[in-house]
Amino acid sequence: MRNYVKPLFHSKFVRNVAVVASGTAGAQAITVAFSPIITRLYGPEAFGVLGTFTAMLAVVTPLAALSYPIAIVLPKQDGDAIGLVKLSLGIALVTSLLTTLMLLVFRDPIVSVFNLQDVGSFMLLLPLAMLSAACMAIASQWVIRKKLFKLKAKVSVLQALWINGAKAGIGLVTPVAAVLVILATLGSALHALMLYKGIRTKRADRFVDDQAVPLESPASYKALALRHRDFPYYRAPQVFLNAVSQSLPVLMLASFFGPAVAGFYSLGKMVLGVPSTLIGQSVASVFYPRINEAAHAGENTQRLILKATLALAAVGIVPYGVIVAFGPWLFSFVFGDEWKIAGVYAQWLALWSYFGFMNRPSVGAIPVLALQGFFLFYEIANVVLRALGLFLGFFIFESALMAIVMFSIVSVILNALLIFSTLIAAKKHDGSKEES
Repeated sequence: MRNYVKPLFHSKFVRNVAVVASGTAGAQAITVAFSPIITRLYGPEAFGVLGTFTAMLAVVTPLAALSYPIAIVLPKQDGDAIGLVKLSLGIALVTSLLTTLMLLVFRDPIVSVFNLQDVGSFMLLLPLAMLSAACMAIASQWVIRKKLFKLKAKVSVLQALWINGAKAGIGLVTPVAAVLVILATLGSALHALMLYKGIRTKRADRFVDDQAVPLESPASYKALALRHRDFPYYRAPQVFLNAVSQSLPVLMLASFFGPAVAGFYSLGKMVLGVPSTLIGQSVASVFYPRINEAAHAGENTQRLILKATLALAAVGIVPYGVIVAFGPWLFSFVFGDEWKIAGVYAQWLALWSYFGFMNRPSVGAIPVLALQGFFLFYEIANVVLRALGLFLGFFIFESALMAIVMFSIVSVILNALLIFSTLIAAKKHDGSKEES
């Protein structure tokens, strides 16, 4: 492992990861610093409502722009990339309006069927949050395309400071769930606006290639959409199914055990997301354009994926291992005695999060290796098997903890299979390049 990991620390790739990670680290440090205050102000019930709302948002967000923003990095010419930006914005506006109409008609039946009365009054905020998330994804992918990693880092810190400061400040006066939900809705919009301002300031919205021509006709946009149709056909359903599988625990815990239990789970998942956001997303942001370049240049993509995966495995063993060993004590000490059960949940969730942390390079390589169809099939199996684990915990053991245990074990196995399958596909891809 040392032979694989050591060269990474002398590469431009790792320096770019470090830049993104520095901003993410600052944002996470701000979030962690405010968390003991926020958890003592709002309590498990408010966090449960927020967790349920964000779980619902995670489910509908992949449908906002049909995953076209992810394709912005791929075109060789800026003209096509700008076309994907405009196409993504147009789709996001339409889907947000359609979602608004559907909620106006079907909100009450949805609340009744899924026993989500605690979050029902906030559901009409979903379309706005959905549009904001799509705009943030579009701006983020353009920043990644232009390799403006310092801008990405700066915006992450500023957004975290504004949102967490608002949570704490308003919570001193009105510590209710509505504050958390409204700020969650505004967070993505603020992030997108700051990224857009930075892009304009750095003049990164200009074409840099001589042959770049902006799209002008509907036929041109149609051709561009068809050229990247694997994203709405395969990636959007895959991301949607992944969001469903990850949101299932929160929604089912809220439905069967109430918002407090969902709040315990949400805090545990949030804490475990710190290393994933700090390092995993930073690696993913840099790795995606890097492996795209490697594939175009005929480099060994399997070796690149393997090195990044092993590096993440080495880095992640410490933070996730600490949670497994001392979760209940840590949560009780940092967040207050009432959050001890969240630490128990986190001990099992840490196993799943560790393998999810390691699979970031594999997920980043999927569009480059043309594995969108496979990834969609994988996510279908993912949703079915995770849901089965949750149902067994709920209906056989009648225990929220057992549901989380079984959910986590299934997730570990599935993430390991994804890494293994991607490495095999990369080897075949490299072999076909050598033959040609």
